[in-house]
Amino acid sequence: MGRVDPIPPRAWPPEMRDALAPLAPPTPRDPSRPKGLNLLGLQAHHPALTAAYNQIIRHLLYATTITARQRELLVLRVATLRGSTYEWAQHAESAADAGITRSEVGQVKAGPAAEGWSPVDAALLRAADELVMTGRIADATWAMLALELDTQQLLDVVFTVGAYDLLAMALCTFDTELDDDLKEWASP
Repeated sequence: MGRVDPIPPRAWPPEMRDALAPLAPPTPRDPSRPKGLNLLGLQAHHPALTAAYNQIIRHLLYATTITARQRELLVLRVATLRGSTYEWAQHAESAADAGITRSEVGQVKAGPAAEGWSPVDAALLRAADELVMTGRIADATWAMLALELDTQQLLDVVFTVGAYDLLAMALCTFDTELDDDLKEWASP
């Protein structure tokens, strides 16, 4: 059981509708996909904070300058580093949409030194490691990323890691329980 019970959708405060509006996908989602209601139920305790956080998440999901594959590799690595089973499950489930194979999803846990990564994928995973551990991308990793990514993309890398690191911290701190529809994605 988590430290704070998620508020069930029918009991969400009216402000949650506006708080969730930035996350509305440009095309409707398949209704059979996991919904992450325990996370949303946690966030329903603080709709104003949720609304503010979701503004940056909207950019990272729908307007980022990095590819969906790059974003999901970063998020999965953050989830691994923080031990956030909830964040891992949500993004392992959606990784295929970003062109990440099930094998690669599992390989994220092994990190940037695992065999098979392209140089830029390895550098992205290393950047996530460095940002989470030291708050700074090391010069060698930066040089590798700068060969492939422009300044806006590098900003999106840093802010993707930061935003999902923040979410992982919240999920872990509040011991947010995995929704039943995410349990099959909890491990590679």
